[in-house]
Amino acid sequence: MKCIIVDDEPLAREGIELNIQELQYLELVGQFGNALKANDFLSIYEVDLMFLDIQMPGLTGLDFIRTLKNPPMIILTTAYPQYALEGFELNVIDYLVKPIRLQRFVAAVNKAKAQDELKRAANKVDIDTISEDYIYIKSDRQYVRLFFEDILYIQGMKDYVLIHTVEKKYITAMNVKTILKQLPPTIFARVSKSYIVNVNQISSVDIDLIKLRKIEIPLGRTYREDFIKNYVKTNLIDRK
Repeated sequence: MKCIIVDDEPLAREGIELNIQELQYLELVGQFGNALKANDFLSIYEVDLMFLDIQMPGLTGLDFIRTLKNPPMIILTTAYPQYALEGFELNVIDYLVKPIRLQRFVAAVNKAKAQDELKRAANKVDIDTISEDYIYIKSDRQYVRLFFEDILYIQGMKDYVLIHTVEKKYITAMNVKTILKQLPPTIFARVSKSYIVNVNQISSVDIDLIKLRKIEIPLGRTYREDFIKNYVKTNLIDRK
């Protein structure tokens, strides 16, 4: 994967570069001290992954993400963990707190690598029909039936959605808004810009996070009030 580093601290860029050199499937194609220089590069060259600092002079990393129409996959790198939730609402892959340990770096990059592989296979997967209690997924010239009860959550990735089921993951060229319209609202709820959850799979909810089994999904600020009102207070969630 082609990647770039955007950080105003030279030592931080050097540390990330050393970590990148440890992974054969990463290729560093540029590093920049501010978001504007990175923006110029992205307007010309295709990049798969961006390591992006948050606190930078001029344009912050989070504001930079908001300006990008087609951003690459993004891993945030920062000394300020309080921005983690806001970062995930912007559909970042992961959030690394400085100083970054190699083990944590590899784990974050592996998430990006898995999504990259799924995107490359996206043309093999399509949602064909949706019935009363299941959907059909067309994958590798076969039709696979997915029951709603087996779907844990759905994750938006630009123009794709990644459907996480109990056993497997499926990707299709459809955005979050489109697939949400085709799912029963008594079972599925949009909880952030990038996530739809199966409310029957939820084990607990707090102010910022929803837990499905051992998986934590961010609860977006703009979706929080409606979610609490429609699914928590009406007892549609099966609390376990």
